[in-house]
Amino acid sequence: MNPLVSAIERHVELSPKEREAVESLREAPLVRVPARQTTLSEGDNPGVVRLLSQGWAYRFKDLPDGRRQIVGLLLPGDFFDLGVRLVDEMDHSIAALTPIAYHAIPPETIDRLAREYPRIADAFARHEHVSTSIHREWLLNLGRRNAFERLAHLFLEIFMRLRASGSARERECDCPLTQNDLADATGVTSVHLNRTMQELRREGLVELKSKRLFIRDYDRLTQVAMFNPNYLQIGRETRHLAQ
Repeated sequence: MNPLVSAIERHVELSPKEREAVESLREAPLVRVPARQTTLSEGDNPGVVRLLSQGWAYRFKDLPDGRRQIVGLLLPGDFFDLGVRLVDEMDHSIAALTPIAYHAIPPETIDRLAREYPRIADAFARHEHVSTSIHREWLLNLGRRNAFERLAHLFLEIFMRLRASGSARERECDCPLTQNDLADATGVTSVHLNRTMQELRREGLVELKSKRLFIRDYDRLTQVAMFNPNYLQIGRETRHLAQ
């Protein structure tokens, strides 16, 4: 399926005519990027709307002394930024976590699609709302949750997002993040992250091995993380399937 169709149908059910219009975008160039390569740097002009088709990427900010904060994860079906036509330069950087492929869509094509099909415009707006909601939750993580709670919450968010897209099994999913990546995403040192990961494992909550995340006790993990998936806007049915 066209990844753009998948992304939009997370938010609205497309009519045959709307689906045909979205399917026409499959001719947008597909760009491949190796793992760990920066795709967009802070200060770059984004130029096109990028839709992630394959692989994982992440948003990040660097300090002059080399310290890095991961500020968001991009999973298949996510847009890098729908508002590229509104900005002249990136205020953060984006890098490939794994080998990725993305569709490079001209902004005017997205604008035309939104103008001609109001329900698709609503889906775009909903996508951006969810992205903003995720940023708010990450801010809460860094400001109020401790390291144990942050990591538990991040694992649940990843699992629920992949579950919503049909990419997760009952209690497991891909998780190619290294311990350094997890430390950069949760704002702790690698040593502290390692201790926290061991604690989660000892408590029988999660296990991370061979780039797979295994949730051993969903209910307890949800309680520990104080996790409420409403900010992901994934619907009650998906939440129920994950439990």
